Parts: sequence; structure tokens; C-alpha cells
Amino acid sequence: MFIIGMRDDILALSPKQKLYSQFLPVLVLVLLDRTFLHSTYGLIGDVQFPEWAGMAMTIFVILILTNAYNLIDGLDGLAGTIGLIILTCYGTWFFLIGDLTLSYIACCFAGALVAFLYFNWQPSRIFMGDTGALMIGLLISYLSIKFIITSYQLPEQHPYRFPAPVATAICILIIPIFDTLRVIILRLRKLQSPFKADRNHLHHQFIKLGFSHRKSVLSIAGINLLFLALALLLHSQGNWLILGIALIVCLGINFY
Repeated sequence: MFIIGMRDDILALSPKQKLYSQFLPVLVLVLLDRTFLHSTYGLIGDVQFPEWAGMAMTIFVILILTNAYNLIDGLDGLAGTIGLIILTCYGTWFFLIGDLTLSYIACCFAGALVAFLYFNWQPSRIFMGDTGALMIGLLISYLSIKFIITSYQLPEQHPYRFPAPVATAICILIIPIFDTLRVIILRLRKLQSPFKADRNHLHHQFIKLGFSHRKSVLSIAGINLLFLALALLLHSQGNWLILGIALIVCLGINFY
């Protein structure tokens, strides 16, 4: 994924070329690590997927989340700040449940992002580019799949178990998910291709409201932290209640 991003930064790929090339690293990850979704994990009862369907769905989810994270890289410091929040969250949780390998990986990348943000904060001297955004997006996607599977399999009495892991993961990843869904819906309403570039992203809207680059980044990071707090406060509730409240909040932000 790093090589694909670097190739795109040096000599731009078309959106379709970039998407198709990402199947290789994602296939290797899913097939060799054997990490894929086996069921709905409480979202729709306990529906079990055949192995091929679980793998196909996992590949689709990883590709969507990886590119959703890449799409938010539109302001100095934004992708790095959101990545830092998400990786710190996952690194802490995996540490608390005793999965030190994934915790160390997440925390190492979070530490790298702290150093990166020192140079990427406006006025920036370095940029993440697709080289960094696709790689971090892939890691965040993988950790999200592992979080959903691991949290659901923990004993019910475990203090760090989230009974609604799907909704919790969506709250953690709310900025890339919300932003991507929002721009895709707007493009389809205009009968445009979902791959068409425009200035309808969340960070563009904050700039249009008169926010500076720095305040826009901090505001969007604040929204992410708000949803993390929501996931923690409602950790004992079901998927649909958490998703319903998250949807209402997202719609409120969108109309504002």
C-alpha cells in the first residue's frame, strides 16, 4: 500500500487505477492473516457469513475505509490529527485487553504522527500524501476489523468489552465515514461520478464558514472526540441506539 501511494504521489494514477491496485495488499492481508468478518456481530442478530462472503465483505470494508481516510487529507494537520486520535484509541484499548502486539503497532504509528504533525501543522513543511494516507488508512481499517471481532468475542463480564462493537467502531471512525458518505451522496444527487473531485468535504465547509485552517482542524478533531465520548457513555447499549444517535448528530452537523 505504501508503494501504491508513493507511485501515485510521484506519477499520478487515475482513481480507478489506484482503487484496483489496492486489491493486492488487501487480499494479502485478509488471506494470509485470516482476519475477516464472520458475522454481523450483533448488528442484525447473530447472522453468520460463509467464509467467502466474510472475506469479500472484509475486503470491501477495508478498501472503503482506507480511501475514506485518504479523502480527509485536505488540510494541513487534519489527516494526521484524526489518525492520531483513532490510533491512540485503538492502541489504548488493545493494551487494556492484553493484545500487546497490536497495541505497540498502533502506538508506534501514533507516535510517528505526533512527530509528523510538528512539521505538518500550518504552515506545513512536509505533507502526508497518498504514501502516508493510504498506509495509515490500511492500518486503521485493519485495527477496526480486529476491534470488532475481538470485542465481540470477549467474555460478557470483561470490563473493556463493547457489546455493540460495530457501532463503536463507526463512532471511532466517524470523520472519514461521515465525510465520505456525505460527498458521495451529494455527487450522486447531482448525477456525478462518486470519483469526481469537488470542494464539498467537511473541511471545505468549515473554511467556507470563515474558520481558519487551524480552527477547522481543531473543530473536526473535536467532533471526533465527541463521538468517542458518545461511544464510551453508551458502551452498554445496542448497536442501533448508538447508530441512531450518531446519525442525528451527523445530520445536525451537516445541516449546520
